[in-house]
Amino acid sequence: MARYRSILSLILVIVATFLVSCGSPTVSKVTKTYTAAQVEQIQQYVPDIVALRDRMSEIPTFIKRSDWINVSNFIHGPIAELRLKMTYVTRNLLPNDQQTAREAIRGLLDHLVKIEEAAQEGNAQQVVLNYREAVADINTFLEVVPQPMAASGAE
Repeated sequence: MARYRSILSLILVIVATFLVSCGSPTVSKVTKTYTAAQVEQIQQYVPDIVALRDRMSEIPTFIKRSDWINVSNFIHGPIAELRLKMTYVTRNLLPNDQQTAREAIRGLLDHLVKIEEAAQEGNAQQVVLNYREAVADINTFLEVVPQPMAASGAE
């Protein structure tokens, strides 16, 4: 009798394993639009990003004065904060938007490195060129960020 129980147990294990392996995995649904909560969370960082982008206009002033140390300090100070905030926003974007945002951040980082190298060499022309490209990268990033949703209902 014990032999039959062990054979029956083995058959039940095989049947259960087969049934579990034939089941389809659940696929998580990828959202294609932002919820109001997501937009609100993302929008918390946007004013700071815009303000820091606008502060980048200080770089040409430093260039005119050949103040290369302040160019470098500016990149490592306020612009480092800008990169951090952009990274926070990127995490909350939709997958397709995340890719574009990451590319914009990579472009920004590349241009900031080139600004710093040109500043160390005292090459104002290269600093200005890469400054413009860095601002364009930030603008590209901001184009991906969802805009605040309009309030519904008549008031």
